[in-house]
Amino acid sequence: MPKEKLWTKDFISISVVNFVIMLSMYLLIVTMASYAADTYDATSSMAGLASSIFIIGVLFARLYGGKEIARIGSKKMLLGGIQFFVLISALYLIPSNIYFLLVIRFMHGIGIGFASTATGTIVAQVVPASRKGEGISYFSLSVILSTAIGPLIGLAMINEFGYMSMFIFSLVVGAACLPIALTIKEPVVDYQADGTKSRRFSLANYFEPNALPVSIVMFIIALAYSGTLSFIASYAKEAGLVEVGSMYFFVYAIAVLFSRPFTGKLMDARGANSVAYPALLLFAVGMYALSQVSSSLIFLAAAALIGLGYGNFQSIAQTVAIKMTPPHRMGLATSTFFIAMDMGIGVGPFLLGFMVPNYGYNGLYLAMVPLILVGFIFYYFLHGKKENRLVHDA
Repeated sequence: MPKEKLWTKDFISISVVNFVIMLSMYLLIVTMASYAADTYDATSSMAGLASSIFIIGVLFARLYGGKEIARIGSKKMLLGGIQFFVLISALYLIPSNIYFLLVIRFMHGIGIGFASTATGTIVAQVVPASRKGEGISYFSLSVILSTAIGPLIGLAMINEFGYMSMFIFSLVVGAACLPIALTIKEPVVDYQADGTKSRRFSLANYFEPNALPVSIVMFIIALAYSGTLSFIASYAKEAGLVEVGSMYFFVYAIAVLFSRPFTGKLMDARGANSVAYPALLLFAVGMYALSQVSSSLIFLAAAALIGLGYGNFQSIAQTVAIKMTPPHRMGLATSTFFIAMDMGIGVGPFLLGFMVPNYGYNGLYLAMVPLILVGFIFYYFLHGKKENRLVHDA
């Protein structure tokens, strides 16, 4: 029996659009604190807020978008989100003050939140059921590559042309993905009557119950990972590894890039547990290696292990959230998953930052190893046992 086609025009287009959206997000999120401090003489706390308030805007959009995407339509939400964040991107070019910047960042997050909720929903609908793990793995590479390329572009543009150049770049690439998005055909989904919807407040209107178990695990794992996003540059500097510090996310991305095609196919063939358990263990080993860094080789090896671990678990968990959910609630499942992941990444640096003065970066990363193992245990009880039964029954 021939395989169902994965690399359709719509799959490629939605992956490209998602890459551009995420590129704009990560390009600015790693440079915003320094921009606020240098341009508006913001304090450390206000500069940090200028970076992180973006995530709050994303969360607001995901809460509303996941609930309403079935009514609005995934393509309309995608186009509206892109147009909104392009419009907001133009406001960065207007000189103002730190408070106006905070408003822009929050609104920018709302636009990205709507657009990325739509891309995650559309790809879940266009990927064939028999190749769901493989398809989501490939699609998730658009996020992984943007996390590696975005910071490199942002820092390079600041050094060569100044801060305004990165805002112009973000505006241009955002506008460029709009015509690509227009060509995408919205999948036809039977949005049958859903008994969870009512005028009264209900958590089921904002979160997909079937996606919550693996999303809770994703929150724990993203919390452990967040320390690398925020503190890896400072850690590399403290360890005297400034030269290889900028290579961390590149090596991370390469490890994910080469492993994703295999792990996605493995999940489709043998179930999520065949990838999830090894990935979590590799993540824990990588984090332990990072806490014991004494050379460039160990530093980059840790980056590769964390890429193989966290990078692959993230795509597997997203696939599980979608596969456990009825087709007419995929939008809600997508937003539920990313709300959990965004909260882990957004809240983590604030909470973990309190550990650095007392335990240092080594102690911080070492403390993440038992947290990852807690995530391992949660995964087993919240989904792993059920996955074993599903694979056995199949």
